[in-house]
Amino acid sequence: MMNKIDIVLAGPYPEGTFIRLKNALDKENINLIEAKTQETFDAINDVDVIILRVLKMPKSVIERFSPRLKLIMRWGAGFDSVDIEAAGNRSISVANTPGANAYAVSELAVLLMLAVGRKLICHDRSIRQGIWSKNTFLNQSVTLNNKIVGIVGGGNIGRQVAQKVQVFGAKVLYYDAFRLKPEMEQRYNMRYVDKDELLKTADIVSLHVPLLDSTRHMLDAKHIAIMKDGAIVINAARGGIVDDDALLTAVDSGKLAGAGIDCVEHEPLSKDDPLLNNPNIIITPHIGGGVSDIADNIIPMLVENMKNLANGKAFNYVVNKQFLK
Repeated sequence: MMNKIDIVLAGPYPEGTFIRLKNALDKENINLIEAKTQETFDAINDVDVIILRVLKMPKSVIERFSPRLKLIMRWGAGFDSVDIEAAGNRSISVANTPGANAYAVSELAVLLMLAVGRKLICHDRSIRQGIWSKNTFLNQSVTLNNKIVGIVGGGNIGRQVAQKVQVFGAKVLYYDAFRLKPEMEQRYNMRYVDKDELLKTADIVSLHVPLLDSTRHMLDAKHIAIMKDGAIVINAARGGIVDDDALLTAVDSGKLAGAGIDCVEHEPLSKDDPLLNNPNIIITPHIGGGVSDIADNIIPMLVENMKNLANGKAFNYVVNKQFLK
């Protein structure tokens, strides 16, 4: 058993996370270090574990750490902020916390569907300008009832989106590179189709896949062209999955009714970005999993892996096994 484990909690976290995590760990064996800013994190290079949120760890950052570093744990499901191959080449495991924020991201995805469909921002802007817009957007407003929601990605988040939209009366199609088992499809009432059929059929396309080479710009001008006229796009996954320029062109032209995007290609978004000029596009600043109560789910997963390290056991949720030396 290790005498002491040095862990750095790197990045901004919900208030009280540091204390909650510290209290959840064995104080005799754990030394928890807080690094809220990039500058503080840059001064650290000799720890056993890094818990990472918002900040990034490309190859150049990974290489500055001593051989002590054994685990990088992402606060959330995404891991594109870490060069997992570079970490693996140095025998550093990279793990995420899958499913921990699925409820929060799925709620936001449905919120964006409703807000775009009911022209929430359009009404808000009109009223603030002194225009009582009760009937202004009547012919453009739609509900989820009897609509077809096409979910790209059948993971934890996609399945929870499927559950939620069906409460509003929607039907669900889905596409995933790895099809769910029949019993899972039946449990969530999700019908599998290929990607092109989903795009041609769905009234709302909601994306829930990681950002990989294979998923970058998976929704580009060519794919948008085969979508239903007046459809809505929701991206609460990662910036880069959607070609934002093509999306803007499609909404501006009226091909698409609108879009709700929590993730853009170039974060943070400039106040002059053209995406902000169309009121039918609702943008949130990558807040899908950014809720204060997310720690209730993530901290136990972190603690479990810390105990595994202390006891010489294998880590859970490792995403770079193929690169580990």
